[in-house]
Amino acid sequence: MGRLEGKIAVVTGGAKGLGQAMAQLFAKEGAKVIACDMAPLSYEEPNVEGYILNVADTEACGKFFEYAMEKYGRIDILVNNAGITRDAMTRKMTDDMWNLVIDVNLKGVFNLTRLIGPQMENNGYGSIVSISSVVGEYGNIGQANYAATKAGVIGLTKTWAKEFARKGANVRVNCIAPGYTMTDILKTVPQELLDKFAKMTMLGRLGQPEEIAKAALFLVSDDASYITGHVLSVNGGMRL
Repeated sequence: MGRLEGKIAVVTGGAKGLGQAMAQLFAKEGAKVIACDMAPLSYEEPNVEGYILNVADTEACGKFFEYAMEKYGRIDILVNNAGITRDAMTRKMTDDMWNLVIDVNLKGVFNLTRLIGPQMENNGYGSIVSISSVVGEYGNIGQANYAATKAGVIGLTKTWAKEFARKGANVRVNCIAPGYTMTDILKTVPQELLDKFAKMTMLGRLGQPEEIAKAALFLVSDDASYITGHVLSVNGGMRL
């Protein structure tokens, strides 16, 4: 049996990249997965169902929650992975650039967790993993909006770890802070910059989506049964 046999999992930003890697791995480990995204799934995987969702839309998140609960009766695992970037130096950052990143990366995490977290608490168990970033830990030039959201995810994680377990429920809440990982976003970056990023790590290379997915699998599984409120840095030993 897989480590997630019989579990119901929701993965946001699940159409490609990190979300795809996590959704596929969870399914192979026995979970039934709903992969939410603004775009259709770019792959086919048994036990992975696509659902078109804008996590920044509060009403749409409510309808999704009702759909998932009606179909499956419960949600055991939530991975808040959906995220975007709109980079600019602070002096050039527009209101639209700021607001859009805040809405998706921070409000979007809040929108689903405020529905699914209490449901887990009522059921007495569950696991939530949110995807932060090395940028949320250390900051980065030209990414004030993105850094603010990813640092905010860490604060939410530590708060929810306390809130959802306060009455004795076995609900664990953690987050992962990936380093530079070879998703579609990095595939557009010039090779000289990728080489520079690789040299900033102790391991001398960039991460792969599957490596982040394996970290997420560990945290949502019973292998991490005594881990909550934790930030797991998966960055190859990033040196900033």
